[in-house]
Amino acid sequence: MARMAWLGGLAALGLVSSALASGAPDATQAQRYFETMQRQCIADHGKLWGVSLCGPVMFVDPVTRRVVANQADPKGALKSDHGVYVGVLPPDVLIANTSIEWEGVRWIQMLWPVAGDEASRRTLFAHEAFHRIQPQVLPIVAGGDNVQLDTEQGRYTMLLEWRALAAALQASDDADRRARIVDALLFRAERYRLFPKAAASENALERNEGVAEYTGVTVGNGTPSTRVAMALKDIRTHADDPSLVRSFAYATGPAYGLLLDRYAPHWRKTLRQGDASLPQLLASALRLPAAQPSAAGIEQHAARYGGAALLSSEQQRAHEHQQLLDRYKAALVNGPVLAIRLLHMHVQFNPNTVLSLGQAGTVYPHLKIIDDWGTLEAERGALLRGDWRLVTVSAPAAQDGTNVHGAGWQLKLKPGWTLVPGPRHGDWTLRQASAAH
Repeated sequence: MARMAWLGGLAALGLVSSALASGAPDATQAQRYFETMQRQCIADHGKLWGVSLCGPVMFVDPVTRRVVANQADPKGALKSDHGVYVGVLPPDVLIANTSIEWEGVRWIQMLWPVAGDEASRRTLFAHEAFHRIQPQVLPIVAGGDNVQLDTEQGRYTMLLEWRALAAALQASDDADRRARIVDALLFRAERYRLFPKAAASENALERNEGVAEYTGVTVGNGTPSTRVAMALKDIRTHADDPSLVRSFAYATGPAYGLLLDRYAPHWRKTLRQGDASLPQLLASALRLPAAQPSAAGIEQHAARYGGAALLSSEQQRAHEHQQLLDRYKAALVNGPVLAIRLLHMHVQFNPNTVLSLGQAGTVYPHLKIIDDWGTLEAERGALLRGDWRLVTVSAPAAQDGTNVHGAGWQLKLKPGWTLVPGPRHGDWTLRQASAAH
C-alpha cells in the first residue's frame, strides 16, 4: 500500500464545470505537474523496470473530492476543461497518495495540494507511478506488519541500521563504505536474531514500499548526488516517526537500492526473479559472509553511531509507548467494543502512526474504511486484526438512524445493516437484515 495521509470531512459533490472552482485543484499548476511527470517517465524510458512509468494521473482535493486529471475516463465522468479533465470522485472511492482502479482505468492518484519542495514532489510522482505499474513488475507481497519495530530493541537496531546506511551513502572511499554496510547488516542480523519472523515481514514491506520509494528517489532526482541527498532526507524524516512499523521501508528502500546500483547494477532483475531481500542482494554483491551478531559486537559497532545515547532515548520512549499501548488495549481489546467483519474493504491510513498490539492486531490511530456495510472513520484509534478481516472500535455511544457514533469514531451504515449485540456483554457487531432470518 502506498504512503497515505489521513483525510477528514469528506463531502460528496456533483460534477464541477471548471477546475478553477473553489476547492478544486488549480488546473494550471496541475498541468505543470503532469508535464513534470511526463518528462520524468520519458527520461526513464522504461530503463528501471522495463515498463514505462507514464500513465493516467489525477490530483484530488480531499475535502471537496474534486479532480483534475491528465486524461478522460472511458465512461465520461471527467469533462474536458482547457487541456485537463475535471470532475468529482464519488463517496465510495478512497482518496490518498496511491494507485486506484476507477471507471475501468488504473490511475496514479495524489492529494491536492501536493506538499513538499520540488525534489520531494518529483520523488512522490515517481513513487506513485511505480505503484501503478507494480503488478506488472513486482507483485505486492502479503504481510509486513513488523510488530518488532514497536519494541525497544527492534527500533534501536533499525535506527542504528539507518545511521550506518547514511554513513555508507556519504562515505568518501570504498573501504569505509563497505565497512558501514557491514555495520548495517550486522544491526539487521541482530534484530532477526531477536525476532526470527522479522526477516519475512520486513522483506514484504521493503519489496512493496521500499522499492517504490527507491524508484521515486531514482527517477525523481536526475544525478547521483541529488539521489543520495533525497535518500538521506528520507532517513532523517522517518527517524522521528511515532512508529516504524509501516514506514521504515521508505528509509531503507532507497538506501539499499542506491548501494545496490553501485555494486550490483542488475539487481532489479534478480529481485524480480526471486524472493531475496535488498540486504541479502547487497551482501551477495559484496561477497560478505553471514553476519554473526553478539552482545559485545553490537555494542562495539553501535558506538560508532552514538549507540549509548540512542539506546537511552529508546528506553524512555519504550516506557511511554507501553503506556499508550495499555490505553489502546483497555479500549479496543478488554473493554466493550464494536467488532465489524471486513468483506470487500477499501482502506486508507497514515503508515507513520500505526501501533502493534501483538496477537490482538494493529492500531491505526487515523483510519477510514469503506465496505459493504458502509463507511467507518476513526480519529482516535481502530484495531485491525492481523488477517485484515475484522476491525474493532470502542463500543457505540449513540445512534441516529444510520449514523452511529463512539469515542473518536463515526459509522455511516448502508441500508439493510444494523447493530446487534456481540458475544461478550456490552459488545456489538453488525448484521445484514436479510441475514437475520
